Amino acid sequence: QVQLVESGGGSVQAGGSLRLSCVASGFTFSHYAMVWFRQAPGKERDFVAGINSSGGSTYYIDSVKGRFTITRDNARNIVSLQMNSLKPEDTAVYYCAATFRASWAFETPGDMSYWGKGTLVTVSS
Repeated sequence: QVQLVESGGGSVQAGGSLRLSCVASGFTFSHYAMVWFRQAPGKERDFVAGINSSGGSTYYIDSVKGRFTITRDNARNIVSLQMNSLKPEDTAVYYCAATFRASWAFETPGDMSYWGKGTLVTVSS
């Protein structure tokens, strides 16, 4: 069956770094764009970063540009999110998702085909 399993979350101080990974199985990973969302307590699930199926194009929300980097390895079915210069406002549960749609759909949770269960990132000041 389809699985997306995130790892790499944890607690760090502001200015620190974390690397999230998401291992995919049960579907043809290289055919899907991959997206990271996050959801802070009491807030909606928001788009953070996306990467197209080949890895040739990436997309970010403005607040993480220059700090976060999304990459993928289609040979290993892994998508990663390198997060540097973390801020307290980055605190959230981070989810990876897969979509067959193009980048115009990246910001819409309802356009994702598959979801992981999330990994918690806590950034203290």
